[in-house]
Amino acid sequence: MVETAKVQPRVTSSFVTSPLAFFGVTYLITWTFWVAAIALGISFESAEGLVLLLAGLAGPGIAGIGFTYLVYDERGRTDYWRRLTDVSRIGLKWFVVILFLPLAISLVGAAVDILLGGTGATWSEGVRGFAVSPLAILPAVFFATLPPFIEELGWRGYVLDRLQLQWSALTASLILGLVWAVWHLPLFFVEGTYQAGLGVGTLEFWSFMIGVVGLTGVFTWVFNNTTRSILAIIILHGMVNFTGEIIALTPRADAIATVSWVVFVGVLAVVWGSQTMTSSDEVPRPPPVAASR
Repeated sequence: MVETAKVQPRVTSSFVTSPLAFFGVTYLITWTFWVAAIALGISFESAEGLVLLLAGLAGPGIAGIGFTYLVYDERGRTDYWRRLTDVSRIGLKWFVVILFLPLAISLVGAAVDILLGGTGATWSEGVRGFAVSPLAILPAVFFATLPPFIEELGWRGYVLDRLQLQWSALTASLILGLVWAVWHLPLFFVEGTYQAGLGVGTLEFWSFMIGVVGLTGVFTWVFNNTTRSILAIIILHGMVNFTGEIIALTPRADAIATVSWVVFVGVLAVVWGSQTMTSSDEVPRPPPVAASR
């Protein structure tokens, strides 16, 4: 049975159920591996670097599953896995949004840049190299599949529910977006990462960080309108990554796309309401926490 706001979870003061506990464990797992790569001077393009990258990426997912089993009873745990596998929660309309919104935002950024005299965008190296070697597209496939899956088991799979028990959808998105953006910070100092190529303090750096916050608001909108579907957010996150991997926006076009995400969230808050970002007065809720919590 789908859980809604009609079944109110118990809000407890236990630190275990607090989003801070999840954030602390997630950062501890992820930054342990990524800071180790920085300290040891290991590039993520190397075999050992790839291991450290994946171990760090797994932080949110490990914490999400762990806290789900720690905080909830069997009912909550079953709800978690259903939200990961139940395609029916999404519906055709939201599949269309998920598949085409990231591309639309990128095209807006490119189009405005062209109107301002820029070049807008080009095909990425992976796409251009595909004719020579189909393997050139593998990085795009990787970043569109594995990272979204293991990250969203925690970000939207677990902690967004906990945040929305205390704050509005918009405020919860802002909190999670800031935490998620800063979580990426070590990647800017590891050789062989996309973030390292952007630099720190550059236009591209701020475009990335602000873009993560903007994306979080859109993810919350989709999450709440698909009855807390983890699968929907994994696919949406994957499409955002895939679009970024196949279309190389100019820095200005990328900044315009970032602004577009933020503006879109503002429109959602006005049209749908900042409290829920849905047509309902209340957001879908998780089951109650286990009695011992």
